[in-house]
Amino acid sequence: MKVLHTSLECYPLAKVGGLGDVVGSLPKYLTDLDCITEVVMPFFDNEKINHLSFEEVYSGALDLGKNTFDFSIKKVLSKDFGFQIYLVHQKELLYRPNVYSYEDDTERFLGFQLAVLNWLLDTEIKPDIIHCHDHHTGLIPFLVSQVNKYNSLIDIPTVLTIHNAQYQGQFSYDKLDYIPQFDLHNIGLLDWDHCINSLATGIKCAWKVTTVSPTYMDELQHQANGLEGLLSHEKAKCVGILNGIDQDIWDPKTDPMIVHNYGAKNIISGRKANKEWLCKEFNFDVDKPLFAFIGRLVYEKGADLLPDIISEALERLDVNILILGSGDSTVESRLEELKEYFPGSYNTYIGYDEKLSHIIYAGADFLLMPSRVEPCGLNQMYALRYGLIPIVRSIGGLKDTVIDIGDNGFGICHNHVSIQDVYYSIKRGVEFYEDQKYYRKTQKEILKIDHSWNNSAAQYIELYKSLK
Repeated sequence: MKVLHTSLECYPLAKVGGLGDVVGSLPKYLTDLDCITEVVMPFFDNEKINHLSFEEVYSGALDLGKNTFDFSIKKVLSKDFGFQIYLVHQKELLYRPNVYSYEDDTERFLGFQLAVLNWLLDTEIKPDIIHCHDHHTGLIPFLVSQVNKYNSLIDIPTVLTIHNAQYQGQFSYDKLDYIPQFDLHNIGLLDWDHCINSLATGIKCAWKVTTVSPTYMDELQHQANGLEGLLSHEKAKCVGILNGIDQDIWDPKTDPMIVHNYGAKNIISGRKANKEWLCKEFNFDVDKPLFAFIGRLVYEKGADLLPDIISEALERLDVNILILGSGDSTVESRLEELKEYFPGSYNTYIGYDEKLSHIIYAGADFLLMPSRVEPCGLNQMYALRYGLIPIVRSIGGLKDTVIDIGDNGFGICHNHVSIQDVYYSIKRGVEFYEDQKYYRKTQKEILKIDHSWNNSAAQYIELYKSLK
């Protein structure tokens, strides 16, 4: 069986969030299960991609309204990724330093999808499954099933994975001419709330729809940014499959990014060495419990409440707090300002640093995830892999992966996104940390939890087989 994943992100070549991690690791585990797995993504103008070696395997053109764009397909020659990667090189639309946030993103995403399908039309060995990720590739199921030009691809099953339903890729009907000719009687497949909605279209047209955790699938029936009714209607073809993590990359025994490697036998000394580095770097007292946040500073992550949560905690508790992330400029400014009020107890790194994130997983004592929306969440799985206790809101994949210590579990959970709820959870963390025997025992136990892709990849294989 041959599966082609279409995605805007794939770690380590392009990553903005969890999508990049998933597409960079799931194909490797599928390949280990004797599934021929390939990824096609844009050729971005970044250092990691530009330094690769390629072989051009196809050149063609795509029509976007009245404009025609030449493109090529580059085959990555490196074998280091564990699966084959192809890159769509299109200078005007795709060859840019950033993945998202351009004014012409609609044109960019649609151009990428058209280029992929134009390539597939001319390939001798076609995939058995086209697996699409998020709204950026959500029009592919419509294009292969409705557009006359792609009629020869109509029998290839399509799978759409929703990583985050908050982002849907809507655009107005004045861009309808970007889509090649199809039977206009079926224009309703494109429509949602009086515009073309890429994610809604994918949900309607894909053979199967998956989400990144079972709980998130249930939640989408009631909270999906306007798509609740559609997802309820299409429920029969929807399934939640929990994401995994690449345990070859995320392994404290071998991780080259952390200060000191460790396993179950030397977890105390290993984590202590990483914590000491963090405390020296950010001017913390190593004897205090260290709480950390890693992620995008956006509303969905509860980041708008972080400044008030931090103030409440540091005024009342003897703890250290470290923030690593970027996003909303107002939140960033408020977090930076707090450094003046709590020197020696609080610090922040505005931006993203992959190495620093690994050291935080290996050295902090608690990870804060006060998310409003968390389809799956990978940070809590990374945390568990490194013996870091997660403090999470019980929602989406966080609910599926973290059990509260009050229920004989290994994390701290709260039900609401509020200053008081998170503060109370931090206070519980301090009390937990003070019982060092129990705390250390829990750290050793969570190292054994298996959140690799092995089980999830097997579920995807079964899903693929059901479509053939």
